[in-house]
Amino acid sequence: MLLPVPALPLQTSEYHPLLELSHGSFLRDHNYATEADIISTVEFNSTGELLATGDKGGRVVVFQREQESKNQPHRRGEYNVYSTFQSHEPEFDYLKSLEIEEKINKIRWLPQQNAAYFLLSTNDKTVKLWKISERDKRPEGYNLKDEDGRIRDPTTITALRVPVLRPMDLMVEATPRRVFSNAHTYHINSISVNSDYETYMSTDDLRINLWHLEITNRSFNIVDIKPANMEELTEVITAAEFHPNQCNTFVYSSSKGSIRLCDMRAAALCDNHSKFFEEPEDPSNRSFFSEIISSISDVKFSHSGRYLMTRDYLTVKVWDLNMESKPLETYQVHDYLRSKLCSLYENDCIFDKFECVWNGTDSVLMTGSYNNFFRMFDRNTKRDVTLEASRENSKPRAILKPRKVCVGGKRRKDEISVDSLDFSKKILHTAWHPSENIIAVAATNNLYIFQDKVN
Repeated sequence: MLLPVPALPLQTSEYHPLLELSHGSFLRDHNYATEADIISTVEFNSTGELLATGDKGGRVVVFQREQESKNQPHRRGEYNVYSTFQSHEPEFDYLKSLEIEEKINKIRWLPQQNAAYFLLSTNDKTVKLWKISERDKRPEGYNLKDEDGRIRDPTTITALRVPVLRPMDLMVEATPRRVFSNAHTYHINSISVNSDYETYMSTDDLRINLWHLEITNRSFNIVDIKPANMEELTEVITAAEFHPNQCNTFVYSSSKGSIRLCDMRAAALCDNHSKFFEEPEDPSNRSFFSEIISSISDVKFSHSGRYLMTRDYLTVKVWDLNMESKPLETYQVHDYLRSKLCSLYENDCIFDKFECVWNGTDSVLMTGSYNNFFRMFDRNTKRDVTLEASRENSKPRAILKPRKVCVGGKRRKDEISVDSLDFSKKILHTAWHPSENIIAVAATNNLYIFQDKVN
């Protein structure tokens, strides 16, 4: 269960997102934290009013932003728990003798059409469509049953009553509206809602399926890279996403460091890509770890649809859709780990899958690192900063101080040695408010919400 801690109120200000962020946080109690409490996905809805998190225990927690009131205008920035529900349960595949984890791999919001909210959540095998709605009235005055629900004896009914709606305490209900199952042989790693708002795709290691949101018993396979002989398998799909405004276009990334852009108008099965983005490897940098660290863990279209952002183990790259030969920009996330790849391979950290996000104007990139550090890169000024999400500096209204990692030589007072980094503390999942400088950072079983400095 997530416990809300007051966040710093957000006010209009001249802000510097790469220099100073003040924050509040939502923290789980470390004394009661278990493996099931580890946050596995974070996602704002299209307005930023709601923030959803999923965890390894199959639960979804939705936070709602406080509405501004005349009496307490400063409470506008707070996010408080709105709804908590169990999205997935552990299952067992008896045919393959495999346990299916309840862990939530991804959450994606659907655009709001009415008073209710809808979101898609997925574990390794099954995608579910959830409706989150409010109820503040209840019907009273039934003719055929008592107020407690028991059926009345028809012979005792002597008068006709007109049922009325009575006010009641606000109740938030989460109900599963659709269950999309039995379409993936391998583990689902991503889902993406199409800009037509009628379809979405689910992606596993070797296939991408296209679904209609109203149809649960049928999906269309649009990408299949499974070889006839599995011994010839050389790469897997790591992530996929629809274009933000062209409903026929999507991209998917691979473990070999390449990105393929596909057009569904060209063919029903998009095995032949329209564009292929890959950076040629420098032979002088080739090592045993080259293929592992070049695997792309996340791919995201910019809000404008003009650029692609990809995250591999050491870098974030920005690609122009009109230039396939090389990335437009490359940002080093934690290049100081290049000399530590051997030990990172031994403790399996080299296989960690970091996500990346754009800010609302596509001018700043954000991604995570180790030691609860997260990185921001300003595309215009080319400035970057390392910030830390931790309990030690999570006092409300405190300014986050930039952190620096010392690789060798004499260490300054405010620097941390690369040998002192805690690789068990990692920021894999982050989210950025669609229009404001508010970010959500998941640090293992803690969720931190940072927002812009207020003057």
